[in-house]
This record gives sequence, structure tokens and C-alpha cells, in this order.
Amino acid sequence: MKSRVFGQLSLMMFLEYFIWGSWYVTMGTYMSVFLQSTGIQIGAAYSALAIATMISPFFVGMVADRFFAAQKIMGVLHLVGAVLLFLTTQISDNTAFYWIILFYSLLYMPTIALSNSIAFQQMTDPGKQFPWIRVFGTLGWIVAGFLIGMSGIEKTSSTFQLAAASSALLGLVSFTLPNTPPKASESTSASSVLGTEAFVLFKESSYLIFFVAAILVCIPLSFYYGFANLFLNEAGMNNAAGKMILGQISEAVFILAIPFLFNSIGVKRMLILGMSAWILRYICFAYGNADSGLWMLYAGIILHGICYDFFFVTGYMYTEKKAGEKIKNAAQGLFTFATYGVGMFIGTWFSGFTTDFYTTEGVHSWQSIWFVPAGIALGVLVLFIAFFREKKVA
Repeated sequence: MKSRVFGQLSLMMFLEYFIWGSWYVTMGTYMSVFLQSTGIQIGAAYSALAIATMISPFFVGMVADRFFAAQKIMGVLHLVGAVLLFLTTQISDNTAFYWIILFYSLLYMPTIALSNSIAFQQMTDPGKQFPWIRVFGTLGWIVAGFLIGMSGIEKTSSTFQLAAASSALLGLVSFTLPNTPPKASESTSASSVLGTEAFVLFKESSYLIFFVAAILVCIPLSFYYGFANLFLNEAGMNNAAGKMILGQISEAVFILAIPFLFNSIGVKRMLILGMSAWILRYICFAYGNADSGLWMLYAGIILHGICYDFFFVTGYMYTEKKAGEKIKNAAQGLFTFATYGVGMFIGTWFSGFTTDFYTTEGVHSWQSIWFVPAGIALGVLVLFIAFFREKKVA
């Protein structure tokens, strides 16, 4: 790969995830402070991304990939997205805010697949080259959190303005990216986009148990994404958004250990470690505070690396191993649809209802709130240990 192309793709990935990190982490705090949103309204706003995750594969697979050059449609989506992000700062109505976020999410989520498609099209050895490109996405998310935290804007509409400006920039940059022509010759059906070919994997009880567990674990995950920043701010942590990037740094560190552990301790132990980390994280949040318990707040943030990598990244690897070459793309698509789509949709609404249930006159009982995802993670862990029986393969 030419160094110029590497630079273009790296910038693309950096901005792609910088945009997401600019508004997503602190949206719950912004809604609570400026829109006086309830937990249900915050959960609904976060569910927009889950809805978009379920819909975007159909858009990319059946429309974008077949009729348009990927870099051009990505440019248009980000430019329109920039306008919508700016509009969020001009309204004070929760219903209007939800619809704008939903419409924006429907535009943004396809760009993740499009950016990956553009990158893979330029690579001679994706297995070696893609991680070096994709790491700039993680860096973009980290830098966004660092800038927001250091500038003290996490409770203001400036986060959305920052996201809008970076979206407009990526929209313009997209038109300069290497050409990725449409795959007009390939016919794509709704069933193939959804990954129904991978249903054959459910014949094996071990994978079915894992699949159900993955959907259920998205409920605790939704609590973190939707309410952790609001909780940390209310708990008195200074520069909460900046501190939360420790979770992404932890994610980047622990992901390096996965290839070694996957073969040495086995998939079951790795998944158990991941689920156990969810329980420990929420116990830390339940008992942590900004004084003597500050270390528990930090621990809850840093545990994100184990929580995410040891379950979801390991889950993708396990899915690919089970599926084999023929249906691996369908299997990965189905796993994403079920977890970040169905699972997160259920989780975002449930977390919103739970938060409101334990809120009295605007005061959150955070300890009671965090006990709920901890209990769900514990229940999933017990069921997983009891019923998951992975066959040993020589």
C-alpha cells in the first residue's frame, strides 16, 4: 500500500470514530442537563443507534454497494449528518431531539461499513494492514474524549458542534478518498444481508447458548453507554469524559492479549472472564465515590477493556471459527445484528426504565441502578456456565 493511501485511510478512520466519540459518550449528560430528559428518554435516544444498526446492513448491502461509489455516498451521508448534528443544538424538545438522533444514526451507521469497504479495497494483505488502519479509529475516539474533557464542554451543546464540524470535514475528505466503485454485478437478497445462512450454527447447542448470552449481555452494556458519564459527573468526578478514555485505552491494550489467550485458556474461560468483569465493574460503580472510593470509579472505567474485548471481540472470533470460510460473513453479520441491534435496543430501553424507577424527584439512586446490570450479568454468567458445553477439537 502506498504511503499516501495509508495516510488517507488513517485520516478517514480517525475522523469516523472521532465523530462518534464526540457526541455519543456525553449525550446522556447533555440530555439530562439541557433537556431535563427522563431515563426513558435518554434510553430511547441511545436506542436510535441500535435501530440504525439493524437497518444499515440492508442499505449498504442492497443499495450503496450496488449502485454508488462507496467514497461518494459516504461523503454525502457525513455532510447531511453534519447538518443534523448541528440541529440537535437548536432544539429543546425531547421528541424532536429523538427523531433527529434517529435520522442521524440511520445516516451514520452505514458509513462504518462503507469506511471498512473503502479500506479493504486498497489493501494487498488485509490481515496485516487493516489493524494498523483501524487503530486510528480507536485513537480518534480517545482524542475526542480527551479534548472534550480538557476543554470542559461535556455538559454543553459544544460536543454536538464538535461532532458536526468533524462530520463536515470527513464529508469533504471522503470525496478525495481512493475510488471504490459499486459492486453492480453482485445480487444481494434481504436474507443474505441479514445472515440467515448462518442459522445452521444454531443446530449446535453450545453456539446457541453463546448467542443468547451475547444478546442478554448487551443489557448491562447499555447501562454503561447510556448512563456512565451522567453517573460519573453526578458522583463528582472531574473531567469525567476525559477519564472515560481510559476505557478505550484499556480496550486497545487487552485486545493484544486475545490471540494468545484464545488458544491457551479456551473460549469458555475467556467469555466467563468477560462476563465476570461486567459484574465487578458495576459493583465498583455501586460502591464508588469521588472521595475514598475514587479508585473504584477508575476501576469500573478501566474494566471496560476486559468487559468488551473478552466477550464481544472473543465472540466475533468464536463465531468465525464456528462458521468457517463459506458462511463467516453471514455469521458475523447475524452476530452484529443480534447484539448491537436487537440486544442494544432491548438494553437501551430497559436501562432507561430502570434509571427512572430508581429516581425520586430528579435524584438518582445510583447504587440501586448499578445493582440491576450487575445482577443481570450474574444471571447470564450462571446460565452460561451451566449450559455452555464446547466440544474439544483436536
